[in-house]
Amino acid sequence: MLSDAHAMLGAVETRSVSPVFVGRAEELGTLHDALARSREGEPQALLIGGEAGVGKTRLVEEFAAAARRSGAVVALGGCVEIGADGLPFAPFSTALRALRRELPGELAAAAAGQEEELARLLPELGESGTGRHDEDGMARLFELTARLLERVSAGHTVVLALEDLHWADASTRHLLAYLFRTLRTGRLVVLATYRSDDIHRRHPLRPLLAELDRLRTVRRLELARFNREEVCRQVAGILAHEPDPDRIDAIFERSDGNAFFVEELAVAGHEGCRTGLTDSLRDLLLVRVEGMPEPAQHTARIVAEGGSTVEYRLLAAVARLAEDDLIDALRAAVNASILAPAPSGDGYRFRHSLVREAVSDDLLPGERSRLNRRYAEALETDPTLVPADQRVARLASYWYHAHDPAKALPAVLDAAVEARHRHAYAEQLRLLERAMELWDAAPDAVRRTLRPVDYAEAYPPCGCDPATTALRHLDLLAEAAVAGRLCGERERALKITKRALRLLDDEDDPLRAAWFWIQRSRLVRSLARGDGWKEIATAQELVRGLPPSEVHAEVLAMAAHWSMLHEPGPEALTAAERAVEYARMVRADDIESNARLTLGGLMVDAGQIEAGLTHMYEVRDEVVARSLAAIVGRSHVNLPSVLEGVGRSEESVSILREGLRLTGAMGLRDAEAWIWSNLAESLISLGRWDDAAEAAGNAQRRGQTAGPHGSGANSLAFLALARGHVPEAARHLAEGRAAYGPHDPMPQHDLPVSCLTVAVAVAEGRLPDARAELARALQSGFPPGTQRYAWPLLLEAATAEADARALPAARDGRAQALDGIFRTAKRLTTNAPVWLAHELWVRAELQRAEGRSTPDTWSRVVTAFEPLERPYDLARVRYRLAESLLTGGGEDERDRATELLRLAHAVARHLDARPLAESATALAQRARLPLAPASEPALAPADPAEALGLTSRERDVLRLVAVGHTNRRIAEELFISPKTASVHVSNILAKLGVSGRGEAAAVAHRLGLFPAESLIPRPTG
Repeated sequence: MLSDAHAMLGAVETRSVSPVFVGRAEELGTLHDALARSREGEPQALLIGGEAGVGKTRLVEEFAAAARRSGAVVALGGCVEIGADGLPFAPFSTALRALRRELPGELAAAAAGQEEELARLLPELGESGTGRHDEDGMARLFELTARLLERVSAGHTVVLALEDLHWADASTRHLLAYLFRTLRTGRLVVLATYRSDDIHRRHPLRPLLAELDRLRTVRRLELARFNREEVCRQVAGILAHEPDPDRIDAIFERSDGNAFFVEELAVAGHEGCRTGLTDSLRDLLLVRVEGMPEPAQHTARIVAEGGSTVEYRLLAAVARLAEDDLIDALRAAVNASILAPAPSGDGYRFRHSLVREAVSDDLLPGERSRLNRRYAEALETDPTLVPADQRVARLASYWYHAHDPAKALPAVLDAAVEARHRHAYAEQLRLLERAMELWDAAPDAVRRTLRPVDYAEAYPPCGCDPATTALRHLDLLAEAAVAGRLCGERERALKITKRALRLLDDEDDPLRAAWFWIQRSRLVRSLARGDGWKEIATAQELVRGLPPSEVHAEVLAMAAHWSMLHEPGPEALTAAERAVEYARMVRADDIESNARLTLGGLMVDAGQIEAGLTHMYEVRDEVVARSLAAIVGRSHVNLPSVLEGVGRSEESVSILREGLRLTGAMGLRDAEAWIWSNLAESLISLGRWDDAAEAAGNAQRRGQTAGPHGSGANSLAFLALARGHVPEAARHLAEGRAAYGPHDPMPQHDLPVSCLTVAVAVAEGRLPDARAELARALQSGFPPGTQRYAWPLLLEAATAEADARALPAARDGRAQALDGIFRTAKRLTTNAPVWLAHELWVRAELQRAEGRSTPDTWSRVVTAFEPLERPYDLARVRYRLAESLLTGGGEDERDRATELLRLAHAVARHLDARPLAESATALAQRARLPLAPASEPALAPADPAEALGLTSRERDVLRLVAVGHTNRRIAEELFISPKTASVHVSNILAKLGVSGRGEAAAVAHRLGLFPAESLIPRPTG
């Protein structure tokens, strides 16, 4: 047994390691500071870099020991290298395994409910999940890992240390970056070490280091070499006496302060070797190895090729020595400080990777491939020689480096499947590319035995029988394209699809060709190269007239979903119905659920509201019951969005709150961000604006794609505008527009941006720009089902025209704008009470713009909004009704107007909607109406100009600014100097809290500071 073998080694002497920890006071202080901060619940992230041998591991060991003494739980994990390959997630698996040993109950509680997903990192938790893979799979695993660490560290201070990041696989790098970006709570320190001298310009770690450098939460330490004094202390510790100064000088010069080389040179000198004996430090390391007995050298060569750590039983099988001889060889290697028992007690590793690399580099080519073959044969004979979660990957690596294509190809394909099961898609892609490299070299007899089961997603949808159909090179391209898309290597995936489609040009295989075109559509959209429709349309043509299949169903489902987002209408509805039908025929449950969600939304847009919502509720309940994570996320995004679109905001909020719970538990971070953005929209409708602002901020913080960020920015822009913060609104609008980009226009993005663009332009006094934006939107048109976005845009434009009616400068172009709004409003549907109310509102504003608004018109609008639970909209139309009553009603209507203004003002103050509150105040002041009950004092001066703090002269200047006069013209009118006029204008802008003359004019008009006739320019000359 292994324990006996270790016991037989007895006590061994490791003379080269100094018992004295030398230097690093500043770096150790930084680590202890991070530990102290983490105890306050603030997670800490650190990177420790330095050249090979400089002392990174020793620093981590010293810190870990001190952390343990202070009560922290330390979990160490190292990036495992097998030949030239890294194991997916190896350091995290090792560290989580250590954490489970230390805190078994806490880790089990933290993982509760998500064991199936987390088992991809820690197989001891149970069987990992199976089923269709999607873009959210890896992100879901990462989010659940972050939550696991946060929960475990809630009650214990935890240090998670990952070593040798320069060997890390891509999945490990991605997970570490995710943790560094997203960890927010917990008593947790995450640190990682890497070799800085290995990070050449094209090293895969280099982009990650650059990304992490931009995060303010990550501290990066670079370990320098020792100075002469530190080298002296290190050598004294190794030799247990003060060394000769000349010898220190020689060692310092030879080692250049590298701690590991100092150790090697000190021992070499102690054993009689001269420090200048060899031509290179690599040779110095080999001198130490060559000084051992031949069996120990032979054993060291075997360990060097086996990986970072080699299990004792595996080593025994490969070495083929008698057990006593193997023990003697190991004892000699450990005594010479060449090998050391692995920390797990399960095998052996080199005491320093530099020695291992020197030994490995010294192997002859034939010797290296022979050792790899012996490792592979031993592992095939007895798979229990290595941990189960490493077996497949290590076997693939051994056979590949043994240069045996017949054995390597099946092993590499098995490893690719294993990597996919663990959501290690980057490693899966690398292995599939390796399989393609081996394909032609492998014998035909071997290739004919390979089956596509679990290799290529394209096979089952294409109607082939995996039991009788051999795997093809094309299927490797299919699986590689999916792996590239899922791991973020979209450029590589796009190139792979091009290769596949070129191959398919010579084959009559429309289903596979359609499948690859669907992949291209996804990739083109994600790379911002287009909207993906050309590729979908090509796939539709390829499957037209073919029998039902999974590919056919997916093509129809994607076409319907694309049309729902871009061009909803009868054709999209038909495609969705056929997608559902085909998916049911071929029992493609996931495709069917997605297609039914699309169908439900399109039915609602077509006016079949209750039937469409029933579809969507049924899908939501089914996917929640089956824990289909990706569709759970989509159902809790789309259903509430559709409910909001028909004015059922309270119902939408209820589902969104449940969606936040489910997506949080499932680690669906991007779906969670979409839910936050939809929640912000519904909360705005319900008048819960502070909560809406928080939700919009969460959408931007949680989102990993542009959509939630853009939607959150739009909500924040609306709130800023409604509260009178115009520059802030403009900034958020720019963020939203930039997030969506120009490559994939769709109404649900473009129309809200257009609406906000019009509103901001009006608020800044740029009515021509507002009209230009409206004209652009009207020219683009409003497809069926976009009424929820079109009505607010028309309302904003109509309100702007009505507000500008008295401005002579606004006359040119008014008729054209009003005509465009009127004609568009006639064509828009009003399939829900909320949009019927908006139609009445738009028509009332059009009448106001033409000077023929009546109280009866506005009474109908108020009546339509009163049952809708939209307090801000209701307050706005009540204000308009009060204005109409005071303008066209008699004395008997003043009481009614007073009550309407009080209600509107109260809502505006509650929402902090400053422009509406000021308008209500100004109207009440002009009409001499009290906003407060008779028992309360008035809230503001009767004169709105006085309320704004304007002097009499500033009021005169503002009147002329509102007309559009320049400072020189104002000076001429008021018989003052242009400089004095400029000072007055600056004071006015400051008092109004605006940034320009146009905004000042808009405020003056909105508050009714001047009668309309006073704004007509006086004739000059």
